[in-house]
Amino acid sequence: MPFTAQEVANITAAALDFHMDQGKVDSQTIQDKPLLAAFREKEKSFPSGKDSITIRVKGEYTTTNQGFEHDDTVDYANPANIKTGNYPWKLLHAGISFTMHELAKDGISVVDSETGSQTTEHTGREKTALANLLEDKLEDMQEGSDRDAELMYWRDGTSDPKKIPGVRSFILDNPAATGLVGGLDPIVNTWWRNRAYTASSTNGAINAGTPANQVLVQTLQKEMRQLRRYGSPQHKVFAGSDFMDAFEQELRAKGNYTLDGWSKGGNGVIDASVADLAFKGLRIQYCPTLDDEGLAKYSYWLDMKSIIPMYMEGENWKKHAPARPYDKYVFYRAKTYIGGLVCKRRNTSGVYAIA
Repeated sequence: MPFTAQEVANITAAALDFHMDQGKVDSQTIQDKPLLAAFREKEKSFPSGKDSITIRVKGEYTTTNQGFEHDDTVDYANPANIKTGNYPWKLLHAGISFTMHELAKDGISVVDSETGSQTTEHTGREKTALANLLEDKLEDMQEGSDRDAELMYWRDGTSDPKKIPGVRSFILDNPAATGLVGGLDPIVNTWWRNRAYTASSTNGAINAGTPANQVLVQTLQKEMRQLRRYGSPQHKVFAGSDFMDAFEQELRAKGNYTLDGWSKGGNGVIDASVADLAFKGLRIQYCPTLDDEGLAKYSYWLDMKSIIPMYMEGENWKKHAPARPYDKYVFYRAKTYIGGLVCKRRNTSGVYAIA
């Protein structure tokens, strides 16, 4: 027999729902950000500058050997091959606001009423609070800023000219395209080009439609010689899910799961998976952001020795707690960053896409 309306009302008044993990918010959409993590490991500082971070590069040489006999006249060259590249630095801001009123509803009082930089929690607050409102807002600022930074470092800067141009501003699908890259012309300076196998490059995308043909693996085998041709690079590899699927299919088409074929483990089950992917000792990292950006069929082989994130000294995500307006009890938190992304050498990095 179902509960009567009076019984349901009585239960509602007498009992509370069970709130699991009280005080915590379980975020559902946090993804790995491998490019951002790699860049933060190797950031360098610079003191200041007018508008740009500049580099000096050269790809041509003038001096040659000249044979001579007896009193032959010999020549002297005057090398003048240095070129200047430049990359802009930008100012970034991430900030949140909150009011005294909404914190009071969450059992939190503001101690410092000028900036809101000090707060205190009420006694017995746990009886009413299901999540810490202020902590959630601060977490939102951190994760939101990180998500946007990962996107920024992948994009080419054209969607927002006030943000730092990222990897795709100098690792191009078509390295021979017209236009300056880092202030230098890759048409005139052919050594100032990245490697590429994409639909818009002269090589075209890699045809991985028949895994047994091993086209993807063979292409990468050939390309590694070119990527390692200059400058003793230090590569990291980032790939979308479709690229990794194609790589795994080629492994399955020709490889064995074990020396003896299919085998059972100690617990009596068969593991049909392929191990984590690597090539020439380089781990191929899945980058969810590439999928989000429509680049699931792409992989980027980046020379981290030549690609350097730079921040202005003292400006690496500096924290701020601005004073509130005198006539509003609204408080602010913010952090700022001043910096840019520099590529000193392009011919040791590449972009590879499957057809």
